Amino acid sequence: MELRTKAFRFSAVGLLAVGAATGLYAQAVLHSPAAPVSPAPTPSPTAAHLVPPTSAPNYRAIVAENQAAVVGITTAGVMPAANAEGPDFGAPGDENPLSQFFQNMPAPHPRIMHAQGSGFIISPDGLVLTNAHVVNGAKQVTVRLSDHREFKAKVLGADRSSDIAVLKIDGTALPTVQLGNSDSLGVGDYVLAIGEPFGLEETATAGIVSAKGRTLPGDGYVPFIQTDAAVNPGNSGGPLFDSNGAVVGINAQIYSNSGGYEGVSFAIPINIAMQVENQIVKTGKVAHARLGVEVQTLDQSLADSFKLKTPNGALVAQVVPDSAAAHAGIRVGDVILKFNGHPVVDAGQLSADVGVATPGDQATIEIWRDGKTQTVAATIGETSTPSVAKASQGPVEQGRLGLALRPLSPEERQQAGVDGGLMVEAAKGHAADAGIQPGDVVLSVDGNPVQSVEQLRKMIGSHEAQVALLIQRGNTRLFVPVGLG
Repeated sequence: MELRTKAFRFSAVGLLAVGAATGLYAQAVLHSPAAPVSPAPTPSPTAAHLVPPTSAPNYRAIVAENQAAVVGITTAGVMPAANAEGPDFGAPGDENPLSQFFQNMPAPHPRIMHAQGSGFIISPDGLVLTNAHVVNGAKQVTVRLSDHREFKAKVLGADRSSDIAVLKIDGTALPTVQLGNSDSLGVGDYVLAIGEPFGLEETATAGIVSAKGRTLPGDGYVPFIQTDAAVNPGNSGGPLFDSNGAVVGINAQIYSNSGGYEGVSFAIPINIAMQVENQIVKTGKVAHARLGVEVQTLDQSLADSFKLKTPNGALVAQVVPDSAAAHAGIRVGDVILKFNGHPVVDAGQLSADVGVATPGDQATIEIWRDGKTQTVAATIGETSTPSVAKASQGPVEQGRLGLALRPLSPEERQQAGVDGGLMVEAAKGHAADAGIQPGDVVLSVDGNPVQSVEQLRKMIGSHEAQVALLIQRGNTRLFVPVGLG
């Protein structure tokens, strides 16, 4: 399941950081002497601290205890001569600011590519965790310890859905990290990252947890931990420690317009990573739970359209045929309020709840439909990836919402995998402001399928303020609230 923003700004995650760092330079900034500052007023004696002050963690002790178990990872693989899509080792010129980050290093031979990242040892006999994107496509993986010993590593398994890879090196009595509980983290908690940014060994950076449960475009079910700890190319796969010195996450992505640190970093929760690790070690593969819906987070406009008092829940924009959701009777336009008794605050929460389930589990799902709650039972399935093609263009018929619409041809319906819908040929006014674009396909109004322009006009005839249009763009569907002129 993916969550896309209304403006469709983010696409599938690319790899931004490319090219070797030949040196790091600091620019001195001269400040003029500041004018005298008046003393701050003394707080009122009646003012109370809402949160008792706490001391910062002993970062020196955390680094001293764990740096020997943090490793550098170097990979080598063959880069195809015609690299149109810039696959496993990154794509020069990729401008997506949300990116995975390991460092690519061009080798003398134009067809060989080296990359480096980080990892950490979790067992004395040599199990190592890192990111899947660090080792994807690698023909050779080398693990380097802080004492400069090097080991050839075997990739036991790499799961792209969670971006977790498990490596094995031949060693005994190796240093290990202590694993923590990522569920116990709270926003504002201290965290410390150790890794090899730009190949600089044993680099430690600190910050706080900025947010929890972040769902990123193209990253499936992982509820990322967002931090402001400085991470850069080469930090990928390295550990994120809590204030007690236990690993609570694996640094995986950054938000950046430059390819470097800008204060927004994302880590995979260690609880998720260890579930993946256990499956890889036991079976060599990973089975992910799948409900079979594409959902989006509600805003107030969508909540109003579906007569919900608060914008909480996950709005179903697509139900995959023959999926667990389809068999349970879940429909497009339903709002999922609870999963196995746990409140679903937004689409990311549902993705996380389903992702940690096991295929074959029985799930109880509370939904909102037609102004009331219902409960359905589902047998959780296993992940597969549906594909929906984008339809073509054709003649125009004018509609009422600031949209120029026409029915899809039979060939377009077959290509897009839909039974009906209206092609958007032009958008203006409220529809354009809502983010609808030419080439989008309108599939339903307030959850009711639409087959013709005339049917759509009748559907919106009784609405005074706004409607929720289900839009398909490429292989993505989502509801868009549109005001009526």
